[in-house]
Amino acid sequence: MPVNLRFRPFWLPLLVLVVGWLSSGPAAHAQGQRRVVQFTGIVATGDSLLGVPGATIFVPKAGRGTATNAYGYFSLPVLTGDSIVIRSLGYRNQTVVIPAAYPRQSYSVIVQLKEDATVLPEVRIFPYMTEKAFKQAFLALRLPTERGSSAAENLSGDIMRRMFHNLPVTSMGNYRQTMQNQQYNQDRRMGTAPTPQTNNPLLNPFSWLQLINQVKSGEFKKKEGVDY
Repeated sequence: MPVNLRFRPFWLPLLVLVVGWLSSGPAAHAQGQRRVVQFTGIVATGDSLLGVPGATIFVPKAGRGTATNAYGYFSLPVLTGDSIVIRSLGYRNQTVVIPAAYPRQSYSVIVQLKEDATVLPEVRIFPYMTEKAFKQAFLALRLPTERGSSAAENLSGDIMRRMFHNLPVTSMGNYRQTMQNQQYNQDRRMGTAPTPQTNNPLLNPFSWLQLINQVKSGEFKKKEGVDY
C-alpha cells in the first residue's frame, strides 16, 4: 500500500494528458473538414420566371453536376465553400457560392438567368473553292432552249391530242365521272338541274307567257323602214 501511494502522483498527470489528446484529436480533425449540404433550387428566366429545363448545375472543382427537370428544378449534394456554375444555352452563366461556415444541411435558391443573345457571323456556302470561281462557272452556264426541252415536247398539241384520244380512262377518272353523274341525276330529281323539259321552250309555261305579252305589246308588228 505505501508503494502505490509513492507512484500515484507520477502516473496521474500522464493519464490526464493521454485522455485529453485522445478527446481533442478527432474534434480538431472534424473542424477542418467541409460539411455536406443539399443544394436545391429552381432555374428560371429573368423576365417571366418560367422554369428552364435542361440547365446544367456543375461543380468545376469536383467534376460533377446535374441538370434541371422539365420544371427547372434541381437537387445536388455539395460541400460548404463550393462554387457552383449554372449554365444554359442562350443565357449567361451564373455562379453560386456556398458559404464555408454555412451551418444548415440544405441550401435553396431561385436562380434567374439573363438572356445572352449571340449573333453568329454570316456563313455562305458555295460549290466551288472561291466565290470568283463560282461566278465564272455561273456565267458560263448554258441552259437548253425551250424548243428542244422535254417539257416543251410533252406539252405539244399533237401529243396531247393523241393522248386524249388513245389513252384509256384511269380508275380515278371513272370514279370522278360516276360521282358527277350521280350528283347530276340527284339535282335533276330535286329540280335544280336542267332537264329536256326545261330546255324545250315549247314546254315552258314562262316562255309562252313571255310570247303572249310580246304579241299584245305589238313587238311583232311590221315597222316602217325596217326590212325583215
